Amino acid sequence: MYFAQQGFLSITRRRITHRRRRLTSLQKPLLKAAAGLALAASLISFGYARPVSIPGFVPPHALRESEYEEFFRSVPTPGQAREDLRILTREPHVAGTPADYRTAQYMLQQFHAAGLDAKIVTYRVLLPMPEEVKVELVAPFTREVSTNELPDGRANAGDDPKVIAAFNAFTPSGEFTGPVVYANYGLPEDYEQLERMGVDVAQKVVIVRYGKCFRGVKAYVAELHHAGALLIYSDPEDDGYRQGEVWPSGPWRPPTAVQRGSILPLYGYAGDPLTPGVAATSGAQRVPMSEVTLPRILPTPLSYADAEPILRNLSGPAAPRGWQGGLPFRYRVGPGTSRVHIELRMDYEQRPIWDVVAKIPGSVDPAEWVIAGNHRDAWTYGAADPGSGTIALLSVARGLGGLLKRGWRPRRTIILASWDAEEFGLMGSTEWAEAHAATLKRNAVAYLNVDVGVCGRQFGAAAVPSLSSLIREVASEVADPASGRSVLDAWSAEGRGTHPRVTQADAGMYRDGQKPLAEAPEARVRELGSGSDYTAFLEHLGVPSLDIGFSGPYGVYHSRFDDFDWMEKFGDPSFRYSVAESQIYGTLVMRLADSDLLPLDYWQYGQAIQGFLRGLGVETKNDHPGVRLPTGKALRATRKFTRVAGELRRRLAQVQEAGSLDPETLHEVNQDLLQVERNFLLDKGLPRRPWFRHAFFAPGVYTGYAAVILPGVREALDRNDFESARRQLDLVQAAIERGTRTLSQALEALSRPTLPRTAGQ
Repeated sequence: MYFAQQGFLSITRRRITHRRRRLTSLQKPLLKAAAGLALAASLISFGYARPVSIPGFVPPHALRESEYEEFFRSVPTPGQAREDLRILTREPHVAGTPADYRTAQYMLQQFHAAGLDAKIVTYRVLLPMPEEVKVELVAPFTREVSTNELPDGRANAGDDPKVIAAFNAFTPSGEFTGPVVYANYGLPEDYEQLERMGVDVAQKVVIVRYGKCFRGVKAYVAELHHAGALLIYSDPEDDGYRQGEVWPSGPWRPPTAVQRGSILPLYGYAGDPLTPGVAATSGAQRVPMSEVTLPRILPTPLSYADAEPILRNLSGPAAPRGWQGGLPFRYRVGPGTSRVHIELRMDYEQRPIWDVVAKIPGSVDPAEWVIAGNHRDAWTYGAADPGSGTIALLSVARGLGGLLKRGWRPRRTIILASWDAEEFGLMGSTEWAEAHAATLKRNAVAYLNVDVGVCGRQFGAAAVPSLSSLIREVASEVADPASGRSVLDAWSAEGRGTHPRVTQADAGMYRDGQKPLAEAPEARVRELGSGSDYTAFLEHLGVPSLDIGFSGPYGVYHSRFDDFDWMEKFGDPSFRYSVAESQIYGTLVMRLADSDLLPLDYWQYGQAIQGFLRGLGVETKNDHPGVRLPTGKALRATRKFTRVAGELRRRLAQVQEAGSLDPETLHEVNQDLLQVERNFLLDKGLPRRPWFRHAFFAPGVYTGYAAVILPGVREALDRNDFESARRQLDLVQAAIERGTRTLSQALEALSRPTLPRTAGQ
């Protein structure tokens, strides 16, 4: 009875106040009385609260769901979020270390305290650790590069010896000394520009700045051009003082901060390099180290304080337009008098990592899984990346645990996962996904990811198109802490250019080079590329996926300054955005786990695919004049897909409104809906990288993070292999046609005469 009264009262209150405007103490009693009258009138007139409508839920279940969601969203609090983050960031916790295991134990304890069945799952993966990282400027004067990142560059009482040296994971051991050449962001076109200028990078130390692509791409491209070593520095133009006040006065990168990170290639496959395609269990057959393809170049990251004297002493031609960074002198490409010595010693060992996994069995369709995950390991303290997402996962666990105590049971099974070793190469999530691949292919409904949960006030999302409507719907029901409007309203305003922009260094869903889906001009949902834990689920197994978070001026990414003090001062001082993140995250989980009809909108997907194909045609015409790429057939197939999806959308809305459907038919339709994404997988995967199997999305070879749309076709075009591009386009068309057949099956099931019975639980 509590839910029936309180749930509907809160819904009526939201409708009257429009997005939860604050009420005075005098207004609240009057509003409660009005809500009571509205409840009585609704029950008398309709037998249930007809105004309550949630996509995917028949009316009586929509009322019940709204009651449960209202309770869930009351559970997260700023105080609890703050305390969780304080505990999780007490010490650096790099994957595979004792401190990392302590965070796994904390997660396990909190899952158990919430009443959830949870366990630690251990894998053994290849994790290199630095034994020595030595970088020194040896000419025109001698200066050793610091790795402790303290503002004054020296160890003192505040220095934490547990902070790992600033290094790039998966570098080889070795030593190199040579002159320096500046190559902007280290993209292929930057090296082409140097070649046109007559600057040779072979057997030189190349220095590039972070940004525009994944750091592993920078190492890969430098190696292709026979560079001897690579320095990757954070330029103040990108996330330092040119953007605003630096830490501790502001949120931007201070001069000594270094961005650590892995350079393990993302374009081939994710996870443990020794066990591609299979889980890294103790008995797994492993590839010999001699057969593993790892970077051969010697790269290391630098702060802009240490990069400055190196860059200042370059001569040669002036840097081209667009290459000038934020340091106070004219950039030149070199070489010059700067010579750098690099010495790296790495300890390559198989080390344990620890996923923490909780499971809430479904009450009606327990074989269907909704998975929500966040990685837990960090390069140092990891307050924003990933702690802000970890505290959201804990809030979801507590909210769902509270609901379980009140009698709620999800229709489908919910899995909450705290992944390990994401920073080294998406390892914890990939190994778990590979271990459960057969089940995930059959029955996974969706994977919901949070990486950087909060580092500012700007909400953003990346997802497959079938989930974009659901994200907007949920965002419309959660209040934006700063404005009092809904998160959707604030998000839409940002889309119109009224919200402060975010930093390019954001490690969440905003990746350099990402393009918005060709859909709405506001509240844009971006495509998923790689760089976070959704990769194996979507691009290897075809599970619909999303990634959400609040972004902002985040200049301390992957540095020792990403700590509790930074979060409390700049990232989320009140921890109210952490609450909003938890509310959105958990509501998304509940909608997918509880819905009668899965809220997967394939009409929206069809619209997006049409945009992808039209864009491909325009790009081909512009970039490859005279090449005829027959996109017409694929477009016709996509229009048919969209028509069938639209008809299914209308039919599902009718079923939802009627509130009755044979349970067996309901199950059959839902099984078809969750299989459509799998229809988009290519049997043999992408050419030259078969682990990636999705026809529409993959990380780019030269982007790493950002998605390449229609990757098989575009990569063939990049190689000027036009026959292969046509074959890949045929495979795309076949994938679309498979999806159309599956949607048609669902329509056919809905059209069969059945004995009407109430849908659902």
